[in-house]
Amino acid sequence: MDKSVQKEKRVCVITGGGSGMGLSAATFMDKDKIIIVSGRRMNKLEAAVKTLEEKGFEAYAHTCDTSDRQSVRALAEFAATKGTITNVINAAGLSPAMAKPEQLLRVNALGTVYVNQEFSKLMKKGSVIVDISSNSAYVLPKFLINYKAYALAETDEELFLKKHIKKSNLPKGEYERSGFAYALSKNFVVWYASKCAFEYGMRGIRVCSLSPGLIATDMGNKEASEGGSMLKYTAENRMGDPDELGYAIATVADERNGYLAGVDILADGGATTGKKFKKI
Repeated sequence: MDKSVQKEKRVCVITGGGSGMGLSAATFMDKDKIIIVSGRRMNKLEAAVKTLEEKGFEAYAHTCDTSDRQSVRALAEFAATKGTITNVINAAGLSPAMAKPEQLLRVNALGTVYVNQEFSKLMKKGSVIVDISSNSAYVLPKFLINYKAYALAETDEELFLKKHIKKSNLPKGEYERSGFAYALSKNFVVWYASKCAFEYGMRGIRVCSLSPGLIATDMGNKEASEGGSMLKYTAENRMGDPDELGYAIATVADERNGYLAGVDILADGGATTGKKFKKI
């Protein structure tokens, strides 16, 4: 056998991988995989790469704005130069305290469309996409969810945004409007991941989503004053730890979990279920 012919390396890409759950998930991946972390700020990503290298990983940083399809495409193309893309964890996102409705919808919802579409073009049989949602996806009454309007994200982005921004403006307060848009965007993520599972599944690409509750990250701490009311419904009355979610995400993204597709993994300490029990 020609020693110059080497087995192509496997690549794991994590958007929003500069800190929090995304970075934690990277630390639980196989050491023989190349890790690529992406986000908006290079200094944050470089610190994440240093952390991963100290743990024995080969890692790279690449800036990406997931609300920009061209930026996502550039990230996917960069990842493909490093080897075979086997795992994509889309953890990039914004919370209600961080942005207004339009930006929340562009990053959380349309960003998921761009990541899934652009990466799936370069992925092969046996690979995995995990889209990170939120337990906020479960708070909306069913009559407010319009799957036909969700489908516009792939055919008419501006109309998709117009319809959902209008719906998000129903509440009176600014935070409440952002919270509404956030819930819509995360409910969309769950729906879209499931949709992609059945579209990409015929090519052997597994897709599912994972919905965390309130986690003790920088983002989670910003939401604690408002979203903290959900903690009383959790089984242990506490926020989640980033490493707990990192491990859960990495497990879901593992290729060996080959029959886990088209579903959402609700990892919120029991908050969504607990809310129902409290009403009994």
